Amino acid sequence: MNDIRGRTTKEGIRIYTEADFAGMRAAGRAAAEILDNVAPLVKPGVTTAALDDFITAEVTRMGVISATIGYKGYKHASCISVNHVVCHGIPGGKVLADGDILNIDVTVIVDGWYGDTSRMFVAGTPARKAERLIEVTHESLMRGIAAVKPGNTFGDIGFAIQSYVEQNRMSVVRDFCGHGLGLVFHAPPNVLHYGRPGTGPVLEEGMFFTIEPMVNLGRPETKVLADDWTAVTRDKSLSAQYEHSVGVTADGCEIFTLSPADKFFRTWE
Repeated sequence: MNDIRGRTTKEGIRIYTEADFAGMRAAGRAAAEILDNVAPLVKPGVTTAALDDFITAEVTRMGVISATIGYKGYKHASCISVNHVVCHGIPGGKVLADGDILNIDVTVIVDGWYGDTSRMFVAGTPARKAERLIEVTHESLMRGIAAVKPGNTFGDIGFAIQSYVEQNRMSVVRDFCGHGLGLVFHAPPNVLHYGRPGTGPVLEEGMFFTIEPMVNLGRPETKVLADDWTAVTRDKSLSAQYEHSVGVTADGCEIFTLSPADKFFRTWE
């Protein structure tokens, strides 16, 4: 037994106990509530720095800890990825224009537990192609979550996401993936958003991890800019992402980062 709270699989995946679910619920709810509260501020004319300032203030108001401030030198309480930015966009002077789509990603720590979630927002009114990208990305996440239950594999999750995205003539990013979490920010396993059924580690009750597909309107290739954080689509096509933190239960899974205000999907309405 490698952990006093549970055990670790041969792949290095920690198995948490039933009592640990309460800690993840609290952390996940806090992160989700912050994204609920920032939603009304996302509009044309607002800078991504102003959105991050609000999120930082919310972290303080709620008495939680930002997991990203100070992480590998990062200075912000969120990542904000606009249009063709795939992930890890750095808040700054970027002024949102009408129709811009953006992912806001927040991770907080509550009593040692990590809650990690992201969702899509729109400044103003989205173009139909952008709206369709967002819809497909959200649905791909939910199909991946539907594959989470004991006895299935991580390949089943990836296949559920990839097959749906490609049916809709979009592409799944391969360069980034979901991850285990709990009492740490990042841990085994890597949760790929593509794959073959029946492959990869077998899901067991008590596993905690994120599922966070990144979907591009164009090709899947990405590149990281000179700031060593910002990842963009190589072909400049639009990209979208949704992320939940989940825990495997006896007969399925629990989503820890559900929106308390039911604003997870169409946040701009």
